[in-house]
Amino acid sequence: MAGKNYLDLKAEVWDTGKCAACGACVAVCPADAIYFKTGEESTRPFNSGYCKDVNDDVPCGACYEVCPRLDRQPSEVLGNYLDIVSAKASFEIPGKQSGGAVTAILSNALEQGMIDAVVTVVEDPWSRKPSSAVITSEEALIHHAGSRYNWWVPLLASLKEAAVKRKYVNIAVVGVPCVVQAIQQMRESDLDLIRPFRKYIRLVVGLFCTETFDYEKLVQDKLISEKHIDPLDIIHFDVKGKLEISLKDGSMAVISLKEVDDCVRPGCKICTDFTALNSDFSAGSVGSPQGSTTLVIRNQVGRQFVNSAVEHGKLTLEKNTDLESIEKLSAKKIERMPEE
Repeated sequence: MAGKNYLDLKAEVWDTGKCAACGACVAVCPADAIYFKTGEESTRPFNSGYCKDVNDDVPCGACYEVCPRLDRQPSEVLGNYLDIVSAKASFEIPGKQSGGAVTAILSNALEQGMIDAVVTVVEDPWSRKPSSAVITSEEALIHHAGSRYNWWVPLLASLKEAAVKRKYVNIAVVGVPCVVQAIQQMRESDLDLIRPFRKYIRLVVGLFCTETFDYEKLVQDKLISEKHIDPLDIIHFDVKGKLEISLKDGSMAVISLKEVDDCVRPGCKICTDFTALNSDFSAGSVGSPQGSTTLVIRNQVGRQFVNSAVEHGKLTLEKNTDLESIEKLSAKKIERMPEE
């Protein structure tokens, strides 16, 4: 946005507790001057002390342009969509979350040449610590299958690697609603510095999300110290009005969200988007039977990717979704919208 720079973003978002920590500003900064710290200082980005606009009087404003927290949060429950279905992968995905539908769709898209890279979240197999990454092979995609989006990570920071450094031209991004909102800002921007992101993002997959958790606080302070749960014993996490942790022995630890409220990322507490309204298709376990994924197909791009996976035998669909459960959680998240 003309006349705006990181100091404006800092004053309006970073210093006010509104930051989603999505990493969009990190990705688009042409000077690589914006970064995140870990631990207690990870709630918002930092600047290295340099800005093209501030220091050299060269107009930029890229970071301000793509921030998803400058506009009022949405109040739609489900948003626009073409269809809502239950889906599951038609092949074995060892670490899949619910039905493995997102992995199946992306695997097919890589195989068919519809995309050449996926910006997503991976985790360390020992500590379960997450990080953003660029995946370019079906084998790696399937290996890293499973939801890690309950953990915070500045996911879009890896978008710069995919679009600018490695110059992939057909990129899929999988992210929670704040990530999807930031990409929508990129898609709508006419700023030349945003062009590589606007031009090369082919697919945006949104994931249902109530909130994300700080890794150190939840794992170290809650799971290990209080619950005596070893990260190595965890298969995956899910949030369906409560935190459900599936363990290797077949059991499940269930923790109320109230109990882990102090582990929730501060910026999540003003978010009202549960189903990633601006995605090409949304996905989550809520609203589908155990072992299936709910897909909210929002536009023709999303439909094309889903249909291709079905046509090539990677995905099966069923019409047995429970819209009421999705709407209930969406409405509950909207209720916390801050008053103006």
